Amino acid sequence: MKHIRRILIAATAVALMLSLAGCTGNDSYWMPGMGPHGMPSSPAAGERSDVNRADRMFTMMMIPHHEQAVEMSDLILEESDVDQRVLDLAQQIKDAQGPEIDVMESWLDDWGMPSSGGMDGMGHGDGMMSDNDMSALEAAEGNQAAFLFLRQMIEHHEGAIEMAEDELDDGTNRDVLALAQRILDSQTAEIATMKDLLADM
Repeated sequence: MKHIRRILIAATAVALMLSLAGCTGNDSYWMPGMGPHGMPSSPAAGERSDVNRADRMFTMMMIPHHEQAVEMSDLILEESDVDQRVLDLAQQIKDAQGPEIDVMESWLDDWGMPSSGGMDGMGHGDGMMSDNDMSALEAAEGNQAAFLFLRQMIEHHEGAIEMAEDELDDGTNRDVLALAQRILDSQTAEIATMKDLLADM
């Protein structure tokens, strides 16, 4: 079922992007340069890189995925009597993914594409929490909240890693590929940290 769901999500996203083809022009765009922390920033003169459908789909789907991770982090950061290591991790996730959202939104703007907000309700890819999941996290307190946050965020990160792997397999834009690799590396490390925290609780 998971494989089928991913195929349906991908097919829907591709169909949406095909419908936008008239707005995006050809598949070549200025490749942003690299800013602080290895994140892309302003366009670098004379450098171009192709942007294909995989790059666009990854970007459009990763934005709401990141937004939910930030929301989950905000929920646990509001809790009291939570292991400081969990709070530190939540802040780390928020600090990393917030700027990545800004970068991806700037890419969509550069590519003449709408923000991913119009894709709400299509699933956004594996690892997304349901409304019930988010309500459960919001209602939890103390160690229960920390435990639920870690379990949910591991699943959430695993979904992001799958999306990043798909981009690394099929994408062409060097900046988007670099971000996908960054997500894969950082979130793999965070999953290991979260599993260690769960084992210590």
